[in-house]
Amino acid sequence: RGMGFETAKHLARLGMHVVIAGNEREEGAAAIWRIQEEDCVGKGNLSPGPFSQNNIEFAYVDLTCLKSVRQFAQTFQNRGLPLHVLVNNAGTMMLPERRTEDGFEFHFALNYLGHFLLTNLLLDTLKRSGRQGRCSRVVNMSSATHYAGVVQMDDLNLRNSYTSLGAYAQSKLALVLFTYYLQEQLAAGGFPVTASAVDPGMVNTPLYDNLWSIAQALKKPVAKILFRTPAQGASISVYAAAASELEGVGGCYLYNGHRKQSSDTSYDSELQAELWKKSCELVGLQEA
Repeated sequence: RGMGFETAKHLARLGMHVVIAGNEREEGAAAIWRIQEEDCVGKGNLSPGPFSQNNIEFAYVDLTCLKSVRQFAQTFQNRGLPLHVLVNNAGTMMLPERRTEDGFEFHFALNYLGHFLLTNLLLDTLKRSGRQGRCSRVVNMSSATHYAGVVQMDDLNLRNSYTSLGAYAQSKLALVLFTYYLQEQLAAGGFPVTASAVDPGMVNTPLYDNLWSIAQALKKPVAKILFRTPAQGASISVYAAAASELEGVGGCYLYNGHRKQSSDTSYDSELQAELWKKSCELVGLQEA
């Protein structure tokens, strides 16, 4: 849905073979049908058929479940496909306190930790797929809310003090910290892979469904005027994934098609390294 759907659609239209990864099989199938249908209507065809020679598909993964992430990554690797772009788009916000089956705070697990594990499991494939002058790319969907984020290294699951906004902000700051540390490691190793974080701005998507009812009622008229459409929000992901001027350029925080300064905290190299090490422990990876 939302920006994920629009990102998949536009990357497919650029000629990429797109794998939509998500935890709703029916929504995934419906998304593919809509993309095929819109493409056919745009070309004057009467009914949807194979979309650009079947270059779009759905694969199941539950990013809140570490076992599911590992299964998805293994299945993808077994197919022997290259991987030139990984867009870590999935997310949620403003949920009441909730834990995943692995025991992690829900925002932290879905918005950050699942993406951290998935990226690391697919990193060798990304490295093999890229080459100098045509690097593979990792695109992490952050948010301006990260500016208010605080990473509680001694309480990442926020058991001692939970607010939904604090949990969301922490997860989005963690993504930016992860992006910068990953880029540093890739550059130091001379690998043909870049990593950047993107900020889509305020976008009218189902993410806001978790607002309390009065806030939702107030949001509806405001959203039509001030919020971006999902297609407008997704444009920054597509830009980060495909723009020629970003070839070989990583470690960026992108907003509105431009590089922007992220929060001061996000540039803390000690915090980046500490979070990376702790994340490896949490998901059962050996620290590189």
